[in-house]
Amino acid sequence: MLQLHDYILFLFLIIAFIIDVRSHKIPNWLTAGGMVVGILFHLIYGGIDGLIFSFLGLLVAGGIFLILYVFKALGAGDVKLFAAIGAIVGVQMVLYMMMYSIIVAGLIAIIILLFTKTLLQKMTSAFFHILGSVLSKDLTSLEEFKTTKSTRFPFMYAVIPAVILTYYYVYFAY
Repeated sequence: MLQLHDYILFLFLIIAFIIDVRSHKIPNWLTAGGMVVGILFHLIYGGIDGLIFSFLGLLVAGGIFLILYVFKALGAGDVKLFAAIGAIVGVQMVLYMMMYSIIVAGLIAIIILLFTKTLLQKMTSAFFHILGSVLSKDLTSLEEFKTTKSTRFPFMYAVIPAVILTYYYVYFAY
């Protein structure tokens, strides 16, 4: 059944969602606060084992999403958000949430492309930008494409459904 740290996560995500949708940024005070709350909660309720549980969640989630940040697939706020989520729920749950977030984000991007009727145009443009970058061995064209022409949306649109899916499959599905 749900535990206190699950409700802490829900409150944290509601605040993050509202802020991210309004400002397209997740503030450092929120992500750092989430990390601290997760670590302190698990330290108080689980002692050293709780501290290790929380730190491992933070490091695994932060580390994996840091790799995606390096490749500019995510923003830095999303990396810190998932590090905080990992500190709150631990490694196993955060890995499920990360997997579902990436799947949901891909589905959202496809839906956006289909409804804006720019799928073929963007795919063709992306192909030529990638090809041009590979042939010229210069990534500036690809970087420009990713920042100006690719489909972007607040990642929180994918995080909330991913968390719901995770809790559904972990606690309610048989």
